[in-house]
Amino acid sequence: MTDPLTSPSLGNNPRLGSWLTLDPAGRVLVRSGKVELGQGVLTALAQIVADELDVDPVRVEMAPASTDVSPDEAYTAGSLSVQHSGTALRAVCAQVRALHLAAAAERLGVPATDLTVADGEICTADGRRTSYWELALSLDADVVGADPKPPADYAVVGRSVPRLDVPDKVAGRPRFIHDLRPPGMLHGRVLRPPSRGAILLSVDDAAARRVPGVVAVVRDGSFLGVIAEREENALRALAALRAGTVWQEGDSLPPERELADFLVSAPTEETVLSDTDGGAAPTARTVRARFTRPYLAHASIAPSCGLALWDAGRLRVWSHSQGVYKLRAAICRLLELAPEQVVVQHVEGAGCYGHNAADDAAYDAVLLARAVPGRPVTVVWTREDELSWGPLGPAMVVDIEADVDESGQVQRWRQDVWSNGHASRPGPPGAPLLAATHAEAAVQSLPAGDPPLQNGGGSGRNAVPLYDLPGQLVRTHRLQTMPLRTSALRALGAHLNVYAIESVVDELAVLAGADPVEYRLRMLSDERARAVLQAAAEKAGWGSGDRGPDAGLGMGLARYKNRGAWCAVVAEVEAEASVRVRRLTIAVDVGLVVNPDGVVNQIEGGALQALSWTTKEQVRFDARTVTSRTWEDYPILTFSEVPPVDVVLLNRPDEPALGAGEASIGPTAAAVGNALCAATGLRVRTLPLTAENVVAAMDVG
Repeated sequence: MTDPLTSPSLGNNPRLGSWLTLDPAGRVLVRSGKVELGQGVLTALAQIVADELDVDPVRVEMAPASTDVSPDEAYTAGSLSVQHSGTALRAVCAQVRALHLAAAAERLGVPATDLTVADGEICTADGRRTSYWELALSLDADVVGADPKPPADYAVVGRSVPRLDVPDKVAGRPRFIHDLRPPGMLHGRVLRPPSRGAILLSVDDAAARRVPGVVAVVRDGSFLGVIAEREENALRALAALRAGTVWQEGDSLPPERELADFLVSAPTEETVLSDTDGGAAPTARTVRARFTRPYLAHASIAPSCGLALWDAGRLRVWSHSQGVYKLRAAICRLLELAPEQVVVQHVEGAGCYGHNAADDAAYDAVLLARAVPGRPVTVVWTREDELSWGPLGPAMVVDIEADVDESGQVQRWRQDVWSNGHASRPGPPGAPLLAATHAEAAVQSLPAGDPPLQNGGGSGRNAVPLYDLPGQLVRTHRLQTMPLRTSALRALGAHLNVYAIESVVDELAVLAGADPVEYRLRMLSDERARAVLQAAAEKAGWGSGDRGPDAGLGMGLARYKNRGAWCAVVAEVEAEASVRVRRLTIAVDVGLVVNPDGVVNQIEGGALQALSWTTKEQVRFDARTVTSRTWEDYPILTFSEVPPVDVVLLNRPDEPALGAGEASIGPTAAAVGNALCAATGLRVRTLPLTAENVVAAMDVG
């Protein structure tokens, strides 16, 4: 098991009382710094707390993250919440339990080892008792490392307890940030520039100010917005404002059809991720392939929203940000405020798959609310703004060369990845919020960066193959120019990297005359990778049955970030007029399974989003701006296209818990591409797998 004190979350937040409070009324109030994004993480964390404290889960109340009361756990991202916050909470609760047992032992006159705890009641063998709530100990102490329970003693962890957030959502009760209606709330809307780099030359706001209920028109450079008493009046005023603006525009984007050429020819920063020398070996053949993906949008079903209130020189912000402390830092830096002047509180939004526009919407609300101190202002983005102005998942190119010997075994692997960076979250300088780039004192937006490989990587995430290869050279080439704003989108570079690697592995299996599963097993010494591969193949009936004409099975395998969860996916695909996935079969090893239903939910969700990206999604743009601004222009997977998904969990209770949300992305994409090839004989290397790209692959041969 992992040492709980190694959790990075504890290093910044060592005090027990910063994590939880034992309420005299019999509640356990937990303040994790991680946030609920629809992934069910707060339910899993509550299970860990209940198990370690020996209380009924109904007593555990998870407080929303807020910069005035919660520990700073940076971002909720990278499938790390259970690993980091769960490990921290387990250590905290183990010590809280030990402190109360010691106090109870002194009060009751028995050794602590003779006491038992049941739902917070601490009992002796002869029936005398006290409780957490009665003892009411101070938690003003550092976490020092009481021993957590062994997995054999878990009673709540490992069970599929009901999600804490689902009842409100099913019943339609107000829960989301869009539902907040504080007294005196005003409605704000922001007028976006017509294109990238456009400069506002002049504005006639007289018509907008005449709209009934308009409270203010706000301008700061090219940032322009309206505030009104009612939402419909804000929208009317925004339309009037748009008609009264004059902009200076110019071309700034490369030709969409030449995007791959642009990526590999633009100035880049090269990073070597792996360079191993396998020694001299005979090469019978070299396989070369190039894979590409377009820019991808987050495409959350509900657009982003923010709410802000300036009151007596202090600012309160409500946001569905993934990092409330990082958002506060960005606001403080941009507006020259002290951290104690600003509180940012998390409220759930309807879907989050990485760095979307939540932080931008919050800052829009901050700038508008500054014009009406004492009254809260809410800002909801339009669908057009969400799809065209939110941070995008970077377009990417992956080149692979594999040298194989006479038996078809790989002797040398070379992989090069071209991409913009995958990280421009708010907080660090050079990663400004959108409105700050349009202000009079505009903040320059630097090209997105990449996390280092030891932190999961960005462009290079999963670019180093999982397989045992005698020699390999893997490099990333991060662009130093950023035509479209890019940042973190679920799984980062793993989506295309795994697609490319697994596609080439399938090609090599064909050249070797080997079954794709058997060929992978030849190159795998990682027993947990072998286990998920074999489990998925067995569950899917690999190698048995007639799939019918124009149908095939494909396999995809990866260990997320090369140090997270292991996942194998088998896709059954039918290809006629379009690519249709009949079924996905997934085997996953996330170590200790805290909530089986929650893990299955996350694996299914990641797989279906990967299916949508891989078969349908593509940001379109012209010389000036994004043109895919509606669901018609940017189609996503529909309910009628969702296939059955079977998930096999390989539970390992004695191993550390690993995140599940992003593990299935790359393997699903790869499995679909390989299944398409099995069904049609066509290797399609350009995503998405639309009819246009499939036909283009026919022309290539």
